[in-house]
This record gives sequence, C-alpha cells and structure tokens, in this order.
Amino acid sequence: MTLDAQEKKRRAALAALDYVRDGMILGVGTGSTVNAFIDALAESGKHLTGAVSSSSASTTRLTSHGFKVIDLNEVGSLDVYIDGADESTRAKHLIKGGGAALTREKIIAAASKQFICIVDDTKLVATLGKFPLPVEVIPMARRYVASKLTALGGQPVFRDGVVTDNGNHILDVHNLTINDPVSLERKINQIVGVVTVGLFAKRGADVLIIGSDKGVDTL
Repeated sequence: MTLDAQEKKRRAALAALDYVRDGMILGVGTGSTVNAFIDALAESGKHLTGAVSSSSASTTRLTSHGFKVIDLNEVGSLDVYIDGADESTRAKHLIKGGGAALTREKIIAAASKQFICIVDDTKLVATLGKFPLPVEVIPMARRYVASKLTALGGQPVFRDGVVTDNGNHILDVHNLTINDPVSLERKINQIVGVVTVGLFAKRGADVLIIGSDKGVDTL
C-alpha cells in the first residue's frame, strides 16, 4: 500500500508519543510533521505540565489544544524535544529551517537531554544539501553574509517576504553537497552577521523516527 506524505508523517508522529510522559515539560518544534504530532498528542489524552515552543505557529496550535506554553527561561533545560527536519541522514545529521524557526529550534535542541526527530521517508538522504540550506541573518548583514556563503561554494537566495520570529532574514543556500556537516556548520556560524545555520550536526538528533509505507523505522 502506498501512503501519502501526510499519513507517513502521522505514523512518525504517533510513534513519538512513546517518548512523552505525563506531567513533563516538552520541547516542541515547528512544521507539518510537528503539527501532526501536536494533534496526535491532544488526541492521546497525555497531560503535560507545559510545552516550550519554537515558533509562534506552534504556540498557536498548542494553545488551541489547551496546552500551556512556557518560556524556556522558566525551566532552563528539558528532558525531551520533538521536532521534524527538511533532510536527515542515517547519521542523524539534519537540515532544518524550512519554516524559518531554525534559531529557536536549535536553542531548544541544545537545552534538551534528548532530541527526537520525526520525518517521513522522503526526507532521508545519503548526503545533505539537495534541500536549500537555511541561514538566519541579521538584516543589515544580508549581502555581506551572502558573499561569504558564495565563497563557500553555495548560491544564497534571499527568502523574500519572510521575517523570522526574531526579526531577522533567511538566506537559502542552493547547490551545496555537504559531505562534512559538522565542519560546515562551524564555518557558517563563524561568519559575522549569521544568527545560526540550519545544519543540526554538532548536536543532531538522538533518535530519528521515519514514517514510511511499511510502518515506522527508528534509528
């Protein structure tokens, strides 16, 4: 049986419920697979003390289901963070940021003991880079950062009309073949004017849950 992408996402989202304990404060990411998870969480009847959200969009969806959203500064650290990805390797290195929430996502991932990434099987790749790599930049530094990204071999494109929840801009870097994601993440983060890059490699996922036609594969 061939499933559509949304049903594959739902399978991964349902599997992620096994990592949610009643009474916990849960880190929650952003995107269509996370939306499926939030909806499944609401249907599950599990009780949260609260959730730390990575975006205004996820905050709206969480509160619409009756979940309390808490600022990360109130808790400091989290046991579990659940989020999706735009691309992932089997080494659990990720590209994230298609929803422009990469900086907050990276902060919550860093503050969490366990990062559970949920994807459908179309997101699994041998080498990162087919999906354009998002880079969040300070607006006044956009052209400068773009020149440095070009020097690294990419073709940065301004995501016109998009302002992040932090008030910044996004450059999407095309035509990269990312053979060493940890090294590239470090290089891009060192460019003055970069807030963060959507490579989650130094701190990648701890668990990758992949929804497919056959069921769920957990790495």
